[in-house]
Amino acid sequence: MKINRLILSLSLPYMLFATTIDFDEALNKTIANNKSLKAKKLSVENAKLDLKKADGYNYGNLTFEENIARTNNALNTFGMKLMSREATFRDFGFSDFLGGVGQVLNNSADFNAFKAQMTNPAMAEQLLNTAPDDLNNPEARTNYETKVVYEAPLFTGFKLQNAKTMAKLQIKAKEAKYNYDEKQLGLEVLKAYNGAVAAKYFIKATQKAKKATTSFVTFASEMFKEGFVTNIDVQQAQVYDMKINSMLLEANSKYKLAIAYLKFLTNDSDITDVNDFKSLNVEVTDLNTLQNQAIQNRDDLNWMKQNTETMKTKVKFEKSANYPMIGAHLEYGYNDDQLNNIDSKHDYYTAAVGLQYKIFSGFATSSNIQKAKLDYAKTKHYLDYMTDGIKLQVEKAYLTLKTKQSVLKQKLKAQSLADEVLEKSEQMYKNNLMKMSDLLMQQASAQQARAEAILAHYEATIAAAKLKLALGQNLKGEK
Repeated sequence: MKINRLILSLSLPYMLFATTIDFDEALNKTIANNKSLKAKKLSVENAKLDLKKADGYNYGNLTFEENIARTNNALNTFGMKLMSREATFRDFGFSDFLGGVGQVLNNSADFNAFKAQMTNPAMAEQLLNTAPDDLNNPEARTNYETKVVYEAPLFTGFKLQNAKTMAKLQIKAKEAKYNYDEKQLGLEVLKAYNGAVAAKYFIKATQKAKKATTSFVTFASEMFKEGFVTNIDVQQAQVYDMKINSMLLEANSKYKLAIAYLKFLTNDSDITDVNDFKSLNVEVTDLNTLQNQAIQNRDDLNWMKQNTETMKTKVKFEKSANYPMIGAHLEYGYNDDQLNNIDSKHDYYTAAVGLQYKIFSGFATSSNIQKAKLDYAKTKHYLDYMTDGIKLQVEKAYLTLKTKQSVLKQKLKAQSLADEVLEKSEQMYKNNLMKMSDLLMQQASAQQARAEAILAHYEATIAAAKLKLALGQNLKGEK
C-alpha cells in the first residue's frame, strides 16, 4: 500500500503537467513560437519601414542648426558682421582713409589747395593704396548662428514615385514569402505529429505481438510437458519473444524521439502524448485543373511575381536619372556675437529653387538602366521556370497521392488477411498440425503487415499534405 502511494506521489506532478495534443493545436503553437517565422515576420515590418522612408522623402528635411564660431580671419570676421547687420564704415577701413584726407586738409591753405592735392594722381594713388587696418586686422569675433533649414524635392524625375512603388511591391513579396514559409512549416509539424502517432501505433502493434509470443511460449511449454512437442518449440518461441522485447524497446524509443521533436517545434515541453492520425481531405479533380489552381494560389509564385514587378519598376527608377532634378531650399536664421541672438534686427532668410540636369555621366546612367533591364529579364526567366516547376510538382504530388492511397488500401487488406492467417495458424499449432517455426513465421508476417499498414497510413497523410501545399492550400484548420 505504501509502495502504491509512493508511486502515485512521484507520478502526480507528471500527470498534472502532462499534455495530449492534436495536430491543429501543435501547428498553432508552432506558428506562434517558431523563431524562424518571427524573424521572417520582421522582414515584412522592415519592408513597411522602407515604404515609409520612401514616402518621407516627399516631405523633405527640416533641420535646426546652432553654429558657434570664433575667428580673427579678416574675411570671416567681416562676413559675420555683415550677417548680423553690424558692419560700419570703420569695418571697411574708412578710419585710415579719413586720416589720409585729414592730413591733406592740414597741408592745404584753402579749398582750392585741398582740391588740387586730392586731384593729384600721386596723392590719390597714395590714399587708395593705404591698407585699412580695421579691415585687414580685425579683432577676433565670436559669432552665434541660429537657423532653421527646410529642403524639399520638387521634381526627381519620378524617382521617388518609383521608389514607393518598389517598396509597396516588396511588402507584398515579403508577405507572400512569409505565408509560404508558414504553410511549409505546417508540413514539418504534420510529419512530426503523425510520426509520433505512427510510433504510438507501432508500440501497440508490438505489444499485441508481445502478448501473442508470450502465449506461444506458455502454450509450447505446456505442450512440451505433455510430450506433444520437443523443447525446440519452446526455445524457438522464447527466442522470438526476446526479439519482440527488443522491438518494443525500439518502438518506445522512436516514440520518445518523435515527441521530443514535436516539443522542439511547438516549444512546449509539457507534451507527452498525441491523438490519432491527422487526415487531410484533398478535392482531387483532373490534373490540368489542379495545376491552374496552383498557379493562382501559390504564395511562392506570388512572391516571385512581386519581385519581377519590382525589377520592372527598377528600370523606370534608373531612367529617372535622365530627367532634371528640381529642389527647394528655405532658410531662416539669426547671427550675432551673443548667444541670445533671437532678434529681428539680426535675422535673415534665404529662399532658393535649384535645377540640376546631368548632361553626361560617363555612361553610368545608361549602364545602370541596362543592368536593371537584365535583372528584370533574369527575374522573369526565374518566374517562368518556377511556374513550370510548380506544374511538375503538382503532377508529382497528385500521382504520389493516388499511389499512396492505393497502397494503403492494399496494406490494410494484407493486414486483415495476415491476422486471419495467424489466427488459423495458432489453431493449427494447438492441434499439432503446424510446427512452431511455421507459426512464428506467420506471426512475423502479421506483424510486418501491421507495420506496413501503419507506415502506409502515415505516408498517405504526408502525400495528401504535399498535394495541398503544392496547390497553395493551408494545412491549418483542416478538419
